[in-house]
Amino acid sequence: MIGQLRGRLADKRPNQVLVDVGGVGYLVAVPLSTYAALGELHTEVTLLIHMHVREDALALYGFLSSREKHFFELLLGASGVGPTLALKILSGISVEELVPAIRTGDFGRLTKIPGVGRKTAERIVVELKDKLEAVTISEDKQPASKAGVEADVVSALSNLGYEARAAEAAVAEGKRAAGTASFEKLLKASLQVLSAPTKGRAAGSA
Repeated sequence: MIGQLRGRLADKRPNQVLVDVGGVGYLVAVPLSTYAALGELHTEVTLLIHMHVREDALALYGFLSSREKHFFELLLGASGVGPTLALKILSGISVEELVPAIRTGDFGRLTKIPGVGRKTAERIVVELKDKLEAVTISEDKQPASKAGVEADVVSALSNLGYEARAAEAAVAEGKRAAGTASFEKLLKASLQVLSAPTKGRAAGSA
């Protein structure tokens, strides 16, 4: 089983990176928080890996922090939550917001994440609430790359399932509120715009 990868960052996109380890390229799916904290291309990167094995596929999911990997694996413990949805959840809401949302049964907040419907949110709360009793939610933030922030956020929102026009409009409005100094700040502001009752247009629900 692969538990960690250390190598050269050969390519990166908001939902996936390519890590060159001794000439072998590993495609690794990542949440937006990990993508935002990665360095420039061709720098060395170390990712903690969750390897998901099925009969017809082997997929790698990477995280910069053990804490985020832990939450990813916790989400996999909820009925109906597979790795793709777990990654979308961590991309659509920060751990700092996710923990209290689950603890308090904030279904309204959870269902604003693309792909999470009422039934899925209910299962997550019922099955994970007790497991989060001892979890703390403070964590140091890593700096995000400032290159192409607006384009990266639009791409990230598209990967989450939002329509391109809605994503671009949300980023434009989010920029007025948060500026473009930080990928994470602009992403959060844009998600807040999309989550507003009169403006949010989630692509799907489960």
